[in-house]
Amino acid sequence: MVKDGDFVAVFNNIHRVMKAEKILKEKRLNMLLIPAPRSLKSDCGLAIRYDEADRNAIEGQLREADLEPEEIYRKDGEEFTRIDAQR
Repeated sequence: MVKDGDFVAVFNNIHRVMKAEKILKEKRLNMLLIPAPRSLKSDCGLAIRYDEADRNAIEGQLREADLEPEEIYRKDGEEFTRIDAQR
């Protein structure tokens, strides 16, 4: 479900992640709503997965909509590395 190099945005509640999904879909950005990986802390149990090619557009839209995720991770092999959002 999450490939090596993919980004996973974790939100602090279900309403924010669902609103983020709606906005990103309306903009036709390549992302997927997924169950949050078990190794990541997630209060709502859902996350948004996207790849590096779409990172600037997705994080920019989330910032513009004031829906920045609580945390962003990058899949590196078997691990998830926490990263900062791009500005």
